[in-house]
Amino acid sequence: MNPRSVIGLVVGVLLIVLGVITIVKGNSVGGVVPLVVGLALCYVGWSGNRVALIVFGHTCIVVGCFLITWGIYLLPYCKPILSHILTRPLFWGMFSIMGGICANYHGFCQCMRRL
Repeated sequence: MNPRSVIGLVVGVLLIVLGVITIVKGNSVGGVVPLVVGLALCYVGWSGNRVALIVFGHTCIVVGCFLITWGIYLLPYCKPILSHILTRPLFWGMFSIMGGICANYHGFCQCMRRL
């Protein structure tokens, strides 16, 4: 069985790796979110299901809103170094919202309607 979206699989694997690195190096549970999003993106990229992609996009937007709220709460405790930026929920919330918007647009794209 061939994957329907190689780019989705590559981005999913990249998010899984970044999530594991965040959990291990950053000592933060904020890495669970990119890990779960990466696993879901790998599933959507492998199956190519349009409805799953739209549900994934909406879920990413909702989760991203919660992460941004949590990240704003933690902002006074952050240091301006790269590891604190990449391991905090504010970064992953913005990343999640942008990815959700992208998934929703792609779910209604003409290339997905033909599948």
